[in-house]
Amino acid sequence: MNIIIKKLLGVWYKPIQNYIFKIIGVISPKTLVSIQYKRGFKHALNWQDPKDINEKINWLKFNSNTEIWTKLTDKYLVREHIAKMGFADMLVKLYGKWEKPEDIDWHALPKKFIMKTNNGSGEVFICNDKSTININEWTARFKKMLSVKFGDSMGEPHYNKIPPCIIAEELLDIKKQPIATSSLIDYKIWSFNGKPAYIWACYNRTSTSVEVGVYDLDWNFHPEYSISTPHYKLAKTTMPRPKSLDTMLKVASVLSKGFPEVRVDLYEVDNKPYFGELTFTSAGGFNDFYTPDFLKILGDLTIITEKV
Repeated sequence: MNIIIKKLLGVWYKPIQNYIFKIIGVISPKTLVSIQYKRGFKHALNWQDPKDINEKINWLKFNSNTEIWTKLTDKYLVREHIAKMGFADMLVKLYGKWEKPEDIDWHALPKKFIMKTNNGSGEVFICNDKSTININEWTARFKKMLSVKFGDSMGEPHYNKIPPCIIAEELLDIKKQPIATSSLIDYKIWSFNGKPAYIWACYNRTSTSVEVGVYDLDWNFHPEYSISTPHYKLAKTTMPRPKSLDTMLKVASVLSKGFPEVRVDLYEVDNKPYFGELTFTSAGGFNDFYTPDFLKILGDLTIITEKV
């Protein structure tokens, strides 16, 4: 039946499907998750007895108190939390924050910077030379981004509660990293109630792909835990152990305390660790770039109860 509908609608099939999913996401985010999960993994999500990390992330979305997620997922407000936890020196320098793109003080910004919304996911605008950017184009793009309710697309209601804004930060030097890469190296530390367990390293990021690899706490490479996809390409070589890994793990331990699971995303530039963000719903709970075995390993580390 679905094939017949596709043929009848032709090029309109995908837009109509996305519109329907958007409506479902607004009316019932949990229903949207159930539908998308079944489509993606070819089996129903086990809401009653979740097992792997994807099921448990989605269970936590709708069965736990996610009020703190909203604040700590906010890329602007989380800075206050990081400072209170004693890691102010790990914050990337902030140049400004604005509710509307029309209010951005372009003249006050330095030659180089990065700019992003506080409620987005991965959309970062990099400016290497302010004199070359089209301000009208950037303003229009940010206006569009601020109008989007990011939480509707993958059933993440906590994102929709974030008061949207735009922030500009220092552009960290990618040349001062352990390897040559086209982007910052993300050290995404999977952590469980104060216990870091694995590091997912992402680098050579482009608009269409990123190289990735899973490492344990002793920095052993585990390619057997990854599924290479057109976007998430399994790295063919092992990365050097970051100089500040011990510090990173201590930070991840502190920041993840009290949460069944959270990904603590950090950088290292010139041997110094920097805070990136806290991610409570990795890939929205649809991590399809890990093997079933690894998804189960992460799930077993996520201890949840009905009183979470």
